[in-house]
Amino acid sequence: MQDGDDDTIFALSSGAPPAGIAVIRVSGGQARAALQSLARRVPPPRTASLALLKDPRDDSPLDRALLLWLPGPGTVTGEDMAELHCHGGRAVVAAVEEALGAMPGLRRAEAGEFTRRAFARGRMDLNAVEGLSDLLAAETQSQRRAALLMAEGHFSRRIDGWRRSLLDLSAMAEAALDFSDEDDVPDTAIEARIGAGIAALAQDVATMLAAPSAERLRDGVRVVLAGPPNAGKSTLLNALVGRDAAIVSDIAGTTRDRIEVPAAIGGTAFLFTDTAGLRSNAGDAIEAIGIDRARAALDAADIILWLGDAADLPRDDAILIAAQSDRSTGGRPGLSLSARTGEGVAALIATLRARAATLLPGEGDYALHARQRQRVGQLYHHLEAARATADLLVVAEELRLARAAIDALTGQAGTEDMLDRLFSGFCIGK
Repeated sequence: MQDGDDDTIFALSSGAPPAGIAVIRVSGGQARAALQSLARRVPPPRTASLALLKDPRDDSPLDRALLLWLPGPGTVTGEDMAELHCHGGRAVVAAVEEALGAMPGLRRAEAGEFTRRAFARGRMDLNAVEGLSDLLAAETQSQRRAALLMAEGHFSRRIDGWRRSLLDLSAMAEAALDFSDEDDVPDTAIEARIGAGIAALAQDVATMLAAPSAERLRDGVRVVLAGPPNAGKSTLLNALVGRDAAIVSDIAGTTRDRIEVPAAIGGTAFLFTDTAGLRSNAGDAIEAIGIDRARAALDAADIILWLGDAADLPRDDAILIAAQSDRSTGGRPGLSLSARTGEGVAALIATLRARAATLLPGEGDYALHARQRQRVGQLYHHLEAARATADLLVVAEELRLARAAIDALTGQAGTEDMLDRLFSGFCIGK
């Protein structure tokens, strides 16, 4: 719990005014009293009611609004809450917020404070919070779908299943250790059952580790355009993103540094990178640095579009492009393409989307952040260590460490600094 958690907080939770409606949320022990002060009454729980709001300081009218009274703990924050659905003008919102701020025990919420209270009171776990953060930032449909699944607790429910399995396995291990000389051991094959249970759980965790990366989903599939100078990389980049993002010139070495351009194509986020032309003898030190950065971009690429000779493919899975087909006589291997005339561009986009689909979560799937992947990896490590030994004492200890990894995964242990960073990125009123 943080300092100030006993305060009642309020904030505008809808879009910035002016707007048709402005929703002001109040959460905390004084929420009911705040409603009573503004509307002179409290409506029945979870029933919308129209009322004239008045400033308690001088009884002057503020606005006619819909009221909602939401008693805890069955609310998003786990506390008593009230909502004021006012007219969305700037002056209306400012007047109502000023009246709330003048009430004893009430203060404006900080960024992410509503969600942080929901987390602190067990209404959301850390994974659902991260999913909500991604949902608020989603710009493509694939980002929205994956974030919503995480925010709705699909991954959290899977973790709950892992925790129950671990508790059962730990109980069996402790029983085998404590009562191995007694007659009431559950059964003689308990060690085999423990081993089989750990193996099944480890397999399920390994499947989750193979899930797509949330960073790739959020930042975009990294597509690197590479090849020798004057191969048409910059022209192709501009054609793919639909604007003049890179300078196009017949002068070799025009592109000196990486140019990164995000673009959404067919609901999928891509990050296209134009690179310096690759050649063995750079014209000067600046071009040499650009070539080094181009090679680094190739190492980090999810997809490579290679506009050079087939014999020089940097990776077996690179897509070979026979670019500038409007200038050549044809016959070159690869996807025939002219960024100037548009020939082959649609086919390339279809190929990119198909390749991206194998790198991103599918319909009904979610993706893991680096933090989540790290904790799931720790869980898997402890399960594998338990599988690798016949010593029940070691098995029991590894299962305990596995449970600790799950506590860190859900935010029940060792996450305070990370929480401060996470919630500070939320908007006010969320």
